[in-house]
Amino acid sequence: MREIRQDAQDNIPIGEKMRGQLIYNPMAGRFPSLPLVERAAKILVTNGWVITIIRTEGGDHITKLAKKAAASGQDAIFVAGGDGSIHKAAEGLIGSETALAVLPAGTANVWAQELGLPSLSWTNWGALETSVKRLLNGSIRTMDLGVCQGIPFLLWAGIGFDAFIVHHLEPRSRWQKQLATPHYAANVAWYARNWSGMDLNIWADGEEVSGIYVLALVTNVHLYAGGLAEISPKARIDDGSIDLWLFAGDSLFETLQHLFDLASGNHISSDKTTLIPCKEILIKSKTDLYLQLDGEPISPAKEVSIDIRPQSLRVLVPRDVPRPLFSKDQE
Repeated sequence: MREIRQDAQDNIPIGEKMRGQLIYNPMAGRFPSLPLVERAAKILVTNGWVITIIRTEGGDHITKLAKKAAASGQDAIFVAGGDGSIHKAAEGLIGSETALAVLPAGTANVWAQELGLPSLSWTNWGALETSVKRLLNGSIRTMDLGVCQGIPFLLWAGIGFDAFIVHHLEPRSRWQKQLATPHYAANVAWYARNWSGMDLNIWADGEEVSGIYVLALVTNVHLYAGGLAEISPKARIDDGSIDLWLFAGDSLFETLQHLFDLASGNHISSDKTTLIPCKEILIKSKTDLYLQLDGEPISPAKEVSIDIRPQSLRVLVPRDVPRPLFSKDQE
């Protein structure tokens, strides 16, 4: 752990003399991140921040660090990582005054894509520095978080096929992350051969729905599947509501059809797909259901409860984003 200090040279919209922590996992993502993290930290301190760089072991350690940062009154924590790291940080910051900022150094970086921040890649080694500069010209906003089985999630809660894939893929080695998209696509094709539907009883805000489904997905954002699909174009992350998507079916053909529809955006008009905006969800099954939160596997269960915690997470957001995220933003 080390602290970097420097007098402020520029005025920034989010305030001067702010205190923050920059958390990174040297084993996460596709690339060694410390030199890039240090360069990003220098930009922060040049703009008046007092920054402490902290190495993490990942997983629950990130949540512990986030809780400590909130308890010590940090203005923000910057997480150099992907959606899994952001998920763990949000769990520790829920309900606090400390804002969450992402420096996209992970594999998929869907939350960063929502914000329009560039991901670290072989062709863009300056992504973290670019992201810091864009965040410094942004503002702190407040968003909703979903909570599934008592665990907060930022992006999605998946029940069924996508969670089944996640349970078989994670954790991945660094060489597998180098080929993240083809590796994921190959596994989807492989496991789809034997995937059958789930017989579910669902209560959304007290209204009952039942049927056989390939996938039930609860989302608070637009993007899905590593950012390759825009699942909920009308989603807003601060409106106190979450979107429940139900994909009906029990065969390989129907599973593949849903995947093609998602990639093309045709799921919105498909008669095999149902969208239910709601605040509380209860899902029951006679067999254990595979679950994933923000692309991270969690323990299977026969009963799954999900609700929304409105305005429960402060996030650092660039001035311009690719699509409307907040209900108060102009369409």
